Amino acid sequence: MGEGEELGELERAVLALERRGVVSPGVKERVIREELGLVPVRYYQLLNALLDDPRALAHDPVTVNRLRRVREARRGER
Repeated sequence: MGEGEELGELERAVLALERRGVVSPGVKERVIREELGLVPVRYYQLLNALLDDPRALAHDPVTVNRLRRVREARRGER
C-alpha cells in the first residue's frame, strides 16, 4: 500500500462494504465470503490496515473517520 498509488479494487470493495453498514455479524461474514472471497479474519486485517492508509482516507473520508472513531473507542475500553 504505497502512498502514490490508487486503492485497488479489493480495497475499494472493503470500504464500500463498510459504508453499506451490514445489519448483523452473521450476514456480514457471509457477504465477506461471498462477495469478496475472503475469510473474515483476513477482511478485518485488511480493513484495519486501510484505516491507517492515507489513500483510503482520501477515497472515503466519512467511512474511514467513522471507523477510526469506533476503533479508538474500542481501544479505550480495553
